[in-house]
Amino acid sequence: QVQLVESGGGLVQAGGSLRLSCAASGSIANINAMGWFRQTPGQQPAQREMVANILSRGTTNYANSVTGRFTISRNNAKDTVYLQMNSLKPDDTAVYYCYAASAYTGRNYWGQGTQVTVSS
Repeated sequence: QVQLVESGGGLVQAGGSLRLSCAASGSIANINAMGWFRQTPGQQPAQREMVANILSRGTTNYANSVTGRFTISRNNAKDTVYLQMNSLKPDDTAVYYCYAASAYTGRNYWGQGTQVTVSS
């Protein structure tokens, strides 16, 4: 099992910045990817959009909509990931969920979600 705790969401004006954090605990040795999805009102969980992820060897991937504005990173222990969000837009408003993919169980584990609201 992997537990994920997110922090850093909030309300910001368009053009502003926020930094999200996600701390993993439990069986983290087998995690082969961590990252962020987001879900807007009315979307089902299966419709969440992948925002960014970082693989075990450090490769990063971004949604086209955030490329150049968001940066994902992690700490040396590889148990915390960060999402630096700059030049935020109202369209970025969503609940952001951290996830961790386990190579051992084949499951994705999810955090509780953190609300990001960008006002125009």
